[in-house]
Amino acid sequence: MNTPKINGKRKSKIFIVDDHPIVRYGVTRILNNEQGFIVCGDADGGHKAIEGIEQLHPDIVVLDISLKDMDGLQLTKTIRIRHPNLPIVILSMHDERMYAHKALRAGASGYVMKEESSEKLVSAIRKILGGEIFVSEEVQKNVLHAYAGKEDTEETFVVNKLSDREREIFLLIGSGLTSRSIADKLKLSVKTIETHRSRIKQKLELDSTNKMLLAAMEWAKRENLVPILS
Repeated sequence: MNTPKINGKRKSKIFIVDDHPIVRYGVTRILNNEQGFIVCGDADGGHKAIEGIEQLHPDIVVLDISLKDMDGLQLTKTIRIRHPNLPIVILSMHDERMYAHKALRAGASGYVMKEESSEKLVSAIRKILGGEIFVSEEVQKNVLHAYAGKEDTEETFVVNKLSDREREIFLLIGSGLTSRSIADKLKLSVKTIETHRSRIKQKLELDSTNKMLLAAMEWAKRENLVPILS
């Protein structure tokens, strides 16, 4: 599939997974009317989604939790295993306060409820394509509170394993900054920041970017650390 371009730039390809045809139709119309977006395909279930993603190579996937043939969170995990760098945003009728944390754990990069405005979905997709995580402020607070109250478990990470530079970057990750923003702040290359991120994940035994983000948020909250972002 030749991806259309706008002003010389390739449009971001979006793949939609939802078992309701009217939802797929509506979301497709909304996104195709947005500058820089093109819906490259859709599927009504998990197995068709996996096949479509393999064939069409989208830049981001929008999927529902409730599917007829597969749980959406399980599909998220499967997609992340096959395509580690492919971002996923959950678009669901289920309460974000109940499912957003599970979605992030599964590997999603964002969560939007279907009752939200189309502008919220568009904003989420743009932010996620820019390397950010997208959930509501309320859910961000809930995630932090949930982690802050935990005792040591098998998931506990030891930040003391990190070098001073890695701890600095880890803190900035926890504040929600992208690799580009961290690089600009620390006057380092994006490649250098990505190398540090990989080392942090390895040292803390975190197997996904989302888990690293959640761990960084929890650590900053628990230690009452606030990065200087100016």
